[in-house]
Amino acid sequence: MAPEPLFEIARPRFDTPEFRGMEFIESECKTIINHVPGNYLPFNWSINPYRGCSHACTFCFARPTHTFLDMNAGRDFETKIVVKVNAPEVLRRQLAAKRWKGEGIAMGTNTDPYQRAEGRYRLMPGIIRALTDYRNPFSILTKGTLILRDLELLVEAAGVTDVSTAFSIGTLDEDAWRASEPGTPHPRARIDAVRALNEAGIPCGVLMAPILPGITDDPRQLREVVAAAIDAGATHVSPILLHLRPGVREEFLPWLADAYPDLVERYEDLYRKPYAPSAERDALGRRVAGLIRSLGGVRPAPAPPGRFSDRSNGDRKPAQGEQLTLV
Repeated sequence: MAPEPLFEIARPRFDTPEFRGMEFIESECKTIINHVPGNYLPFNWSINPYRGCSHACTFCFARPTHTFLDMNAGRDFETKIVVKVNAPEVLRRQLAAKRWKGEGIAMGTNTDPYQRAEGRYRLMPGIIRALTDYRNPFSILTKGTLILRDLELLVEAAGVTDVSTAFSIGTLDEDAWRASEPGTPHPRARIDAVRALNEAGIPCGVLMAPILPGITDDPRQLREVVAAAIDAGATHVSPILLHLRPGVREEFLPWLADAYPDLVERYEDLYRKPYAPSAERDALGRRVAGLIRSLGGVRPAPAPPGRFSDRSNGDRKPAQGEQLTLV
């Protein structure tokens, strides 16, 4: 899918430790709700306020999207971040359009909305407020513990519409995490965030993604993640085995040769196609399902903190500036 047009307005650099070496390409977007083609995903619409990602995960499937912008899928993807500075305003306009039917919107499906840049640009509060005002259901997948900054906004949103969240936590192994996800928050901090969200009434699950063969798929490693997720109240725990699409493979295999040279031959055999053989994927699913059962299973999703009641017209969209009433 071709990217929406971007109109560059600035390329600032910030000389602070957390942003050193990074460039932010501030741009204005024409649209922010993206249609997701095909029927193989559980959502049809997505929002991505950023392109590129400072998490710098070696295996990120979104890396090739930077090549549409005449940048590379390697270091450019990690350090040249496109910021759609008008995303909240454009979202409000699209949500207000008569043609918009209020379908669920997924965030975090391409690059993380709670990556490092969000700490400076603060696009997500405006996005969440817009979705709340229009009672539009949404979900957020993230590795960024910065989501807890917006916990009160998420609770307010969950009072008027369906809100769900999930954290991507592939491993709790310190060495594997540091090597493969150098820009992400500590996985234990992510587990703590899963707990905080569920305790606040925001359903939050754990996506064990990706599981790296020979690196994070040891039974003890898998059990450690499943046990921590269940203890944190995760509403689901779902594993995904690594896949290497064109553009990602070319970035991942050189990293593998440097970090885990003994595994290169195994990966070249396993990933002759983008996806590992179905037998490998099915085996991982069975192992994790067995661990979930043996550890007592996941808990039911927490009850939403409240629902909107409009006694005059339950389907009416709120007028600009109108206050919502929680019951």
